Amino acid sequence: MSEPILEEKLIQGKKNGMPMLLLTLLLYAVAIAGLVFGIIHFEGETATPLTITVFVISLIFILLGWILFCGLTVLKPQEAVVLTLFGKYVGTLKGDGFYYVNPFCSAVNPASHTKLSQSGDVKGVGGPAGALVIAESGISTAQEAPTKKLSLKIMTLNNSRQKINDCLGNPVEIGIAVTWRIVDTAKAVFNVDNYKEFLSLQCDSALRNIVRIYPYDVAPNVDTTGDGMADEGSLRGSSEVVAARIREEIQNRVEEAGLEIVEARITYLAYAPEIAAVMLQRQQASAIIDARKMIVDGAVGMVEMALERLSENHTVELDEERKAAMVSNLLVVLCGNHDAQPVVNSGSLY
Repeated sequence: MSEPILEEKLIQGKKNGMPMLLLTLLLYAVAIAGLVFGIIHFEGETATPLTITVFVISLIFILLGWILFCGLTVLKPQEAVVLTLFGKYVGTLKGDGFYYVNPFCSAVNPASHTKLSQSGDVKGVGGPAGALVIAESGISTAQEAPTKKLSLKIMTLNNSRQKINDCLGNPVEIGIAVTWRIVDTAKAVFNVDNYKEFLSLQCDSALRNIVRIYPYDVAPNVDTTGDGMADEGSLRGSSEVVAARIREEIQNRVEEAGLEIVEARITYLAYAPEIAAVMLQRQQASAIIDARKMIVDGAVGMVEMALERLSENHTVELDEERKAAMVSNLLVVLCGNHDAQPVVNSGSLY
């Protein structure tokens, strides 16, 4: 029998951290005064049962009173703390303020040590000592003391580039940036072992599933929508559509982790280095063919116009053989890569 899925429970009415802090400090002052009072009476050998009781209570409070400070918690805007009491989930604190909770409650954040290549985890070059250096894999462990607080801000995950084969089998390198946030703290903490690593792995898996559906560029007889009809979808020309499908795929995978995918964008797209040069030559050849086709179409139109104008104005009468020679010469001149070098015939026409 499967265990019931935990639902987020918000703890209300705990913004009494300042009164509890002042009360604890006051009790410490009273305990110190009681301790001094007991010592004075012990030295004067006038101790009474009441004096002994005050001395013992004051000493116990001075030794154990620090436990009350463990219940003080300060939250900034867009922060949350998931609390457990002896292993049982008791609720979540949200909202900025100074809180006081059961000092025996402990905060839980399994991803506190995990640092991804994302906003909020990357420290600048001039940061504090022990600042994080992101490894090539995108995951590293910081030397700073981790925090048990969960950030509810919108984060941007920039996963490392992946080499994936498109639907035609061509290897391409692609990278995405995913903006996400925590919407259910209980699911994020208890439903998965580490929600940051879980998100990173699901982004990689979803990216592979979507990219293999599309060709890098428009290709004939390729169905990218699943409707059985060939279309013009491609990674290069339909980046918005591809990004939307990637976002939807990731969202379906991280729903149980209490995460919301706000947006997914393609940040890098290129052929893999081993075929990049060949594909560049292919693109150049295609561009040259298209340009030649346009030049030939224009040249044929110009030749037809020239023959019609000569025929209409009766400028010169040409037989079929001379027309063919004229057409050949004009096409050579109009379709050539270099400027024509005219030859002046000073003799007869024939």
